[in-house]
Amino acid sequence: MKRVTVLRHAKSDWDEPVDDFNRPLNERGWKAARRIGKEMKHRHMSFDFALASPAARVRETIDGFTETYGEPKFAIRFEPKMYGASVEVLLELIREMPVEAEDALLIGHNPGLERLVVELSHDDGHGLRDKVAGKFPTAAVAAIELPVSSWAEVAPGNGKVVELILPKELD
Repeated sequence: MKRVTVLRHAKSDWDEPVDDFNRPLNERGWKAARRIGKEMKHRHMSFDFALASPAARVRETIDGFTETYGEPKFAIRFEPKMYGASVEVLLELIREMPVEAEDALLIGHNPGLERLVVELSHDDGHGLRDKVAGKFPTAAVAAIELPVSSWAEVAPGNGKVVELILPKELD
């Protein structure tokens, strides 16, 4: 069994006159990143590998997350393909993850991450997948269990959303 947890970057600052790639988090985003890190630590969510977009708002989300989660004891690989990635590219990246990784964390952007969660999972019986299909807001987290022994076996529809954390539900 493999598990992939998807974290959308926190709210970014649209007031900054910079290009999209270099857009930083706003104050609300920093608060949400810290809150999500605290909640993931509280739920004992752990990872042995992470794949992240190199965009500024993703890097800052990771910084805010680690302030309350703690320093990661897993490798974080910044992958340029994650920036603006389609579902197909994200699936390819998942299938290429290290064999020894069991619990991976993906940190990136919408609409790709939202579509990935919906594409990878089937109805979970609790409406979690449907919530993501309706909206996967900034700083949201979805954990998907995949009944595979190798990342290369990951296919659309074979996973199940087992945890969903929405920042607005934490306040």
